[in-house]
Amino acid sequence: MNEIRRTILWVIFGFSMVLLWDQWQIHNGKKPTFFPQAPSPAASTPSAPAAPAAPAGSSAAVPAAISPPAAPASPPMGATTPSTTRERVQIKTDVLELTFDAEGGSLVRSVFLRYADLQSPGNNFVLFDESKDRVYLAHTGVIGPPGSQLPNHKTQMTMVPGERELKPGHDRLELRFESPEVGGLKLIKTYSLKRGSYLLSVKHELVNTGSAAINPQVYLQLVRDGNKPAGESAFYYTFTGPALYTEAKKFQKVEFADIEKNKFEAEKQADNGYIAMVQHYFASAWLLPSGQSRDIFLRKVDANLYAVGVIAPLAALAPGASQTFEAQLFVGPQEEKTLEALAPGLELVKDYGWFTILAKPLYWLLYELHRFIGNWGWSIVALVFLIKLAFYWLNAKAYQSMAKLKAISPRIMEMRERLKDKPQEMQMAMMKIYKEEKVNPMGGCFPIMVQIPVFIALYWVLLSSVEMRNAPWVAWIADLSAPDPYFILPIVMTLTTLLQTALNPLPPDPLQAKLMWLMPLIFSVMFFFFPAGLVLYWITNNILSIAQQWVINTRMGVPPQFNLPKFK
Repeated sequence: MNEIRRTILWVIFGFSMVLLWDQWQIHNGKKPTFFPQAPSPAASTPSAPAAPAAPAGSSAAVPAAISPPAAPASPPMGATTPSTTRERVQIKTDVLELTFDAEGGSLVRSVFLRYADLQSPGNNFVLFDESKDRVYLAHTGVIGPPGSQLPNHKTQMTMVPGERELKPGHDRLELRFESPEVGGLKLIKTYSLKRGSYLLSVKHELVNTGSAAINPQVYLQLVRDGNKPAGESAFYYTFTGPALYTEAKKFQKVEFADIEKNKFEAEKQADNGYIAMVQHYFASAWLLPSGQSRDIFLRKVDANLYAVGVIAPLAALAPGASQTFEAQLFVGPQEEKTLEALAPGLELVKDYGWFTILAKPLYWLLYELHRFIGNWGWSIVALVFLIKLAFYWLNAKAYQSMAKLKAISPRIMEMRERLKDKPQEMQMAMMKIYKEEKVNPMGGCFPIMVQIPVFIALYWVLLSSVEMRNAPWVAWIADLSAPDPYFILPIVMTLTTLLQTALNPLPPDPLQAKLMWLMPLIFSVMFFFFPAGLVLYWITNNILSIAQQWVINTRMGVPPQFNLPKFK
């Protein structure tokens, strides 16, 4: 029946409101009302690291403290507070401005020259950073057997003079660090960057300068505080935290809170895949050669500091011998086509959740439309049009069913009024009318339910795609990933939703009729804070639905009319 369809829609709406309320509570530092979860780590300024646990599968022991000149026997997994005495160097390509620290030759800051900071539009977006408010770093180093000390990310290294900016006509820029001899081993670390690329090649040259053989292991890790990115919306959730990928277990996300409580099941050893840190629109990842064995670790480093990394064992190094270990560090936007080309499964850091199977082809179609149209806003409009076209006959069935219900609505209303004190007789009379008129009361519900997963998948495509970031549409919409600054699109969306509601038959119950009108108004409030691209997609869908419903009603001899409830 029509009432059943409305009940289903009310259940969906009510559950959405519950989820939104819980996220609002969490965003404001309160406990969730309906869905308790593990407590998030406190948002504090990162401080000096405590001694972490040993990585799974590693033979190295962890030192009790990390303070030179102590002799660490495994990777010191922490980050330190920046010091004015530490030597740093900036290098610049056409897409990145990177800052490296001579202590360990670590990457401590990354500025994306093609992306503006949404919180400070006059500045470029910063991902890696080491400041009082943010810690997000990439470390590498060498460890050996327990009791040994080898060059690690705490070792003071020397920067080799060279070019610091990618010059016109050049395609490659290199930065080289050399360590002193530590434990009979010298480490030479070379970063190579290419024009237009967010991928850094990192080469480790290990030279045994001692008189005894060494069994080295190279570690690579990403260290990040547990705070959410600045400016994250309270009205929708995006994941921030470590992620792993192996052929055995595929893509795995790990919440900071799960690391804190040691409540995660992640692959501990592999010879493929990657480790990453993910946040909305951007990611970093260590990529090792396929076939290289590695131990994978996740750990809490400090009160609000977490690490994900790998330890790769190398062949024994005889006195006077040397060997090279190469890896790649991705630091960039989640551009799906670029990620697919870099490593198997790397595109999954752009997370569509449960709807990946639908979202990926929708993104492909959106991407191809943009290649033809050249504007992401109009590409969204075109994509929604194609989806509506693909579901035209399903929608036609739904609107035909609604038109039939609308045509017999006067009879239903009269019968309900006449038999309002006889509910059982009323139900039988209603079913008789449906049978006589050959109306299926659920006919308008099923076609709509079939399409819901597709439009939810499209929602996640638009929410997750970094291509929407800083992408203009028309006139006042300069960034499809930011809310409409003048609220024009949310107002239009609200009006089209109300118009669509007015074209549908009113529920017989006056209270239900009023609530069905209030629902779009309440629902529309969220869209004032949603990215403009999402609101644009919803408006386009509303307008096309209204047009189709209008045409079908007219063809069936049921003139469109606006059904307004009595609020008195």
